[in-house]
Amino acid sequence: MNKNGFDMKKLTSMRLFLPIVCLVAMLIVAAITIPGFFKISITNGVLYGYPIDVVNRASELAILAVGMTLVTAASGGQDISVGAVMAVAGAVCCQILSGGEVSVTKLAAPLLLAMLVGILVAGVCGLFNGLLVSYLDIQPMVATLILFTAGRGIAQLVTKGQITYVRVDSYMVAGGYVGAIPTPIIIAAIVVIVAYLVLKKTALGLYIESVGINGDASRLVGLNSRRIKLLTYVLCGLLAGVAGIVASSRIYSADANNLGLNLEMDAILAVALGGNILSGGKFSLMGSVIGAATIQTLSTALYAMGVSGDQLPVYKAIVVIIIVVLQSPVFKKYTAGLKAKRAVPKAAAEGGNQ
Repeated sequence: MNKNGFDMKKLTSMRLFLPIVCLVAMLIVAAITIPGFFKISITNGVLYGYPIDVVNRASELAILAVGMTLVTAASGGQDISVGAVMAVAGAVCCQILSGGEVSVTKLAAPLLLAMLVGILVAGVCGLFNGLLVSYLDIQPMVATLILFTAGRGIAQLVTKGQITYVRVDSYMVAGGYVGAIPTPIIIAAIVVIVAYLVLKKTALGLYIESVGINGDASRLVGLNSRRIKLLTYVLCGLLAGVAGIVASSRIYSADANNLGLNLEMDAILAVALGGNILSGGKFSLMGSVIGAATIQTLSTALYAMGVSGDQLPVYKAIVVIIIVVLQSPVFKKYTAGLKAKRAVPKAAAEGGNQ
């Protein structure tokens, strides 16, 4: 600590320090590559600007990242089926609203009912994954690979192989605007705030961390580790359903082939970029949300630089590798060793001067 009371070591050791630094770095890159990146205006009565677009486009990813964080913390594995589950939720919702028709301009069922059914079906998908992981002891990556492979096929069966369009203003609101603010931002904020309060104000967050750190020890102290793991997968499925409804509303349709495509990988990256250990245990919900914003900022900057959608994953992977390495325990241990070596001569010199 220096004479002014500022402790740099304490600051850098904070869990959110590196995720925030990474986000700031991406924002600087975006500001350099995109003229007027931070400019926000109101056009046609709605907020407009790159920062709004980044947060808006990151909304579904942030919702998925919340569920992925819980699954990772409790089971030490990841749910790679969330993208496909999004497609299933969107397909079920649109099919109910359209009454089985390919394209409609009038709802065939209550909007809220259709959305709830779509989200509940996604929750059932999460329940299926959770049963395989928690009660059959199947590795999470293998267990969720089933719906990762079959989920979009299920969505195609629901929509009968067609892209179902629901061209109704009330359905488009979830992916549109409420006043001047994009609705997905509001929905994502509600999800994050509710999840944060539940995990912090109840013992659930502590239980999830305990099970993730040592499931056997948790059972010895009375925790039902299998049930807690199952709960995290159900919650992950429900949140994937919410993200699926939002994504479907954006395009007012159910596109089983493309809805949520590859978002499961971005959700896992968001968890990693948030400083969370992918082997389970302690977690940072806000870190994952910051990770989601970092990924979307990176994507926006790359698109502005003229990088095509096909090439985007390559550049994204390079940047993500750098960020993950900087956050890795091995790198931290290495840098700590270098600091210790530098401190020894300095301490010896100070001792000799006394």
